[in-house]
Amino acid sequence: MTRCEPAVRVERHASDERILTLTLNRPEVLNAYDRTMRDALWEGLELAVSDASVHVVVLRGAGRAFSSGGDLTEFGTAPSPIRAREIRAVRDVWARFVALPCISLAAVHGVAAGGGLEMALLCDLIVCARNARLGLPETGLGAIPGVGGTQTLPRAAGEGRAAHLLLTGEWIDGAAAARFGIASLAVPPERFERAVDRLAGRVARLPSPVLRGLKQAIRRGRDLRLAEALSLEKRLARTLGGSPQMNPHERRR
Repeated sequence: MTRCEPAVRVERHASDERILTLTLNRPEVLNAYDRTMRDALWEGLELAVSDASVHVVVLRGAGRAFSSGGDLTEFGTAPSPIRAREIRAVRDVWARFVALPCISLAAVHGVAAGGGLEMALLCDLIVCARNARLGLPETGLGAIPGVGGTQTLPRAAGEGRAAHLLLTGEWIDGAAAARFGIASLAVPPERFERAVDRLAGRVARLPSPVLRGLKQAIRRGRDLRLAEALSLEKRLARTLGGSPQMNPHERRR
């Protein structure tokens, strides 16, 4: 049977045009990631890159899960390994997530496994339902994460916890994800949708230059030495017209 629904729904928020929602839309397979979804995600992210009015991209999953990871039925079906690599290089969705000029927010409910969790980890913010289940089970399949998980997870949770989760394939819930620093917020399931909308709306109200400056400071600064990172912060603050050396008491006068 031919599937008529798009693999990713791309929608502007009903009450705030600055919020763009990308909904992974293969609920019948827990939003497993396939080539069609990759191409649809690329198009949605391209809109966020090209349209400066987009302040926040919210990544969601339709149905019972965020994403169960890569679609195993597609493994080994590419015409050739060389052609598969060429396509991934041209449409590098993961690099596009990292390079987004706006803020990205992953709304994680149900299952976020393998590439699904790695996709969320590429976002700037993660909001979890407390009963969500997150895991990187690739080691049990004789593989390692290939969508950035070995790099993004240590940055979020620290090397020790990341090594434990990567080596054991252990599952954690949304509440633990927040304790470990993987998620910025974990809320009861009944409050999940409202919490996502509230956070997205709060971020979207910030001026675009502030959002972009903060994102640069955080993303680029973490890979610099402290002195270089502080210099980057100062340059970005000056670009925004601020005075980073102003005494806090002077601002109140």
